[in-house]
Amino acid sequence: MRTVIIILLINFASNAWANNVVSGSEGSKLEGKVVSEFNSPWAMSFVDSDNLIITTKAGKLWLVNRSGKKSLVSGVPKVFAGGQGGLGDVVFHPNFTENKLVYISYINSDNAGKTRYATIIRGTLERLDKPQLKNIETIWKQMPARSGKGHFSHRIVFGLEGTQHARKIFITSGDRQEQSPAQRWDMALGKIIRLNEDGTIPTDNPFQDKGDLAKTFWTLGHRNALGIAFAKNGQLWAHEMGPRHGDEFNLIVAGKNYGWPVVSEGNHYSGAKIPVHETRPEFMAPKLYWVPTVAPSGLIFYEGDEFSEWKGNAFIGGLKSKALVRIDFNNGEPFEAERFSWSKRVREVEIDDKGAIWVLEDGQSGRLIKFTKPNK
Repeated sequence: MRTVIIILLINFASNAWANNVVSGSEGSKLEGKVVSEFNSPWAMSFVDSDNLIITTKAGKLWLVNRSGKKSLVSGVPKVFAGGQGGLGDVVFHPNFTENKLVYISYINSDNAGKTRYATIIRGTLERLDKPQLKNIETIWKQMPARSGKGHFSHRIVFGLEGTQHARKIFITSGDRQEQSPAQRWDMALGKIIRLNEDGTIPTDNPFQDKGDLAKTFWTLGHRNALGIAFAKNGQLWAHEMGPRHGDEFNLIVAGKNYGWPVVSEGNHYSGAKIPVHETRPEFMAPKLYWVPTVAPSGLIFYEGDEFSEWKGNAFIGGLKSKALVRIDFNNGEPFEAERFSWSKRVREVEIDDKGAIWVLEDGQSGRLIKFTKPNK
């Protein structure tokens, strides 16, 4: 069963930030506190209960505490920023308190920027008083490199502890705006990649007979997946931007082909039609899709106490839609439950240990905002 969100006229409950409170389309309220501001922030992750790491597209890595005090992290490799690419995702190893490992994606080049590719590195972040990235090693390169500057995707998530995916990393790899690589076995583009924590290839990956590169693939047929996360029940979900509309929210299943560019719920920017998923049942259809676009970015599943009624819900940042989108589930099927809009593009969303919702706005003056329940 699939759900489609088709909106011809949108009039959300509030596009304003009134008295620091944002009202959702179904009447829920979030009270926001601006913690800090950054130049084109892209991703964030909590180091511990008091500190976050935030990336900016231009290549700066920031350590930020809850009060907004910022410290620049040194030791970041050269980043080839431009177009949609730059310094990307940041996640911490599940055993970070012991091994101090942090994983970072960024855009790299071997020829002064003529062609570019996403790279995943890991390094140690041993001190927070003088933050420095050390002991850097490359664990994945998005190959082949291409001349364009879009659809890198390069989001990262660790598998859940206690499951078959423990200490495995999943990486979203975009189609680099070339479409056809998403269906090719000799290109790690338009795929979701699964690796061991050190970058080696798990022997239980699904495509063992399609060549050495394909052994890294978990799924194929993706366009530009800018959010990936595990739900508490162990299911892996990812969203991706459609071409002209047709953004998708997909349940990620090993070995499946999600159809891009053969099928889509959107159309080409030229207006040319693309067959929809139901015309080609061999492809995995999205569980939820949007027409018009929400332009999703960032994804988390909520398991906190601040908004206990939302446990198990997913939250997605919206760029074009300028919203924080809440997704609920009915017998395992996702549906859009509510939007919170304050006329700003939302790039990233995270949850802290107390259940507060943190977002990063997109753009040159992107704010870091902490949301709690009003009057708390």
